[in-house]
Amino acid sequence: MTSIGQQAGRGLRWGLIGNLITRAGSFTMGLILARLLTPEDFGLFAVAMAATAFTMTVKDLGIMAAVVQWRGKLEDVTPTATLLSFVSAIILYGVFWVGAPYYAAASGAPEATGVVRLLTAVILVEAFTAVRSAAMLRRFEMDKLTTAIAIGFVANAATAISLAKAGAGPYSFAWGQVVAAVITGVIVFFWAKLPGRVAFDKPIAVKLMKFGLPSAAGVGLESVLLNAGYIVVGAVMGPDWLGYFLLAFNVSSWVPGLIGNAIRNVTIPGFSRLAEDGGERLSNGVRRVVPLLYTAILSFAVIMATLAHPLIDFLYGEKWGQAAGVLRWLAVVMVVRMLVALAYDILTAQGDTKATVWMNLGHAVVLIPALIIGAHLDGIRGAAIGQAIASVAAALPLAVYFLRRAGVDLHGILPLLVRPTIATLLATAVAFALERVVTAPAPVELITAGGAAMLVYALVVLPSLKLKDIPT
Repeated sequence: MTSIGQQAGRGLRWGLIGNLITRAGSFTMGLILARLLTPEDFGLFAVAMAATAFTMTVKDLGIMAAVVQWRGKLEDVTPTATLLSFVSAIILYGVFWVGAPYYAAASGAPEATGVVRLLTAVILVEAFTAVRSAAMLRRFEMDKLTTAIAIGFVANAATAISLAKAGAGPYSFAWGQVVAAVITGVIVFFWAKLPGRVAFDKPIAVKLMKFGLPSAAGVGLESVLLNAGYIVVGAVMGPDWLGYFLLAFNVSSWVPGLIGNAIRNVTIPGFSRLAEDGGERLSNGVRRVVPLLYTAILSFAVIMATLAHPLIDFLYGEKWGQAAGVLRWLAVVMVVRMLVALAYDILTAQGDTKATVWMNLGHAVVLIPALIIGAHLDGIRGAAIGQAIASVAAALPLAVYFLRRAGVDLHGILPLLVRPTIATLLATAVAFALERVVTAPAPVELITAGGAAMLVYALVVLPSLKLKDIPT
């Protein structure tokens, strides 16, 4: 367990460094593009991004996750896994090429058809590199992946900003991501150092599909749930309002993008190794990770929920003010989203991929009606409220239920979550009070109210971070 923890810790550090660099760059790029493009451009891109997010998660039929979790030599599985991944990506892209007009129309933005077709082409590039990326994750080679992604991002930013200045509108986003995928893909292909041949081995293919198909279904549903707000808001309110919703969602995704992605890059391989020797080692790992994750993300949620208006005004300008009311509620979604994603990775590491399907289906049953009702009652803010309610009332309880059913012992975790929760309530009260007292420009509000809230949170939380007290 110590050896795995050291490897995972090294991978996590590299993942955090890479995410910090790319997220800082993405944040800067977002500020520039928000001033060059219109809310409608953001809305059209949101429609295409929702489609791409879904295709990216199911493109390889769960083969990437299967390779990370594979019990055996990588050289044995790589040729068959690569072939299956590429064939599935071609078929899926053909489906989305034909269905793009219908999907765009259903999303309330028929003019997004071309953007959808261009952006979803990213999966064709990913098909060549998915297995190699999985191999690097399995070996905790996050230093190499981080470097490749960072190089690709530089190309993305240069392309997107140049095209936005030239008047390319939402296509500037799409071309930037395609260029980044190609450059990153080429680097990963060579750095993974795996055989370049493809082949078909039926027993290996069956084993991959047995694990991968339920995993792909679960991840696909996870993607649908994550992007359902785009589809509902676009269909009910149109691309302009969807642009505001997208901006708020992007801000709420900073923490999952920075911390969550780095964690997810090591949780599946790390928990997979722990699960090989029985459930007790896995449960011990879970009991150590959950309190740390919960404590870390709540502090960010406080700022987003309480200081949404000055945060949006300061970063993007007053024309994006409509996004602030959405951000308050998406901060709640952010917290639940990261906890549920951890549960998903734990179940995947155990090989219980069917549980992830049922978990996401149960969430969808509550989420979709909540989004639709909320959007009709209170516009984009109502949609965000509906998403928050569905996350707390359905997603989180289902995650706990399926973890317990899979044999993960969660005993001793709940008491460790009490102090961060109390700290959050106190910090929120302080931030709300100071925001109403301090009548100053947005930067001053953020510094005074945000700084005081974080100080209160830290003073309450830090004494509780004694992992040696976690029962094992």
